[in-house]
Amino acid sequence: MKIPKTNAMRILTQAKIVYELQTYEVDENDLSGTKVAAQIGMPVEQVYKTLVAHGEQTGYLVCLIPVDREIDLKKLAQVSANKRVELIPTKDLLTVTGYVRGGCSPFGMKKKFPTYIESASSMQNQLAVSAGVRGCQIVITPQALIDFTQASVVEVCGR
Repeated sequence: MKIPKTNAMRILTQAKIVYELQTYEVDENDLSGTKVAAQIGMPVEQVYKTLVAHGEQTGYLVCLIPVDREIDLKKLAQVSANKRVELIPTKDLLTVTGYVRGGCSPFGMKKKFPTYIESASSMQNQLAVSAGVRGCQIVITPQALIDFTQASVVEVCGR
């Protein structure tokens, strides 16, 4: 399957960041990350979803967590210096980031937002995140992802 180069891919290539691409068949009825992980042959703890939230103090922020985990918004609020944080409505995702649900990449959003990544990421040798389009994942080292996005490594998943 030929995937056109996305903004995320262009930015990483331009920055000379090493990455690989994994493509998968998109199922519009099931955009779950666990299905994506199965299709690209990676464990769920290595496939990360990109969530976008809004804090009453800081505005928009990005959070990366394993696809099989849930975000703890209280923890995210605490680490991001907010009293309250809410995930943005799916209908606002394209306007805020330039990406659609199931294709939201932490690379190449319309603006640079504070980024937080679940601390479990550091235990992995590689992570997969959306390449900016449904049907394609970028596989990259956790350190390259953290460094490029200037992400804070924090615990934000619920138990």
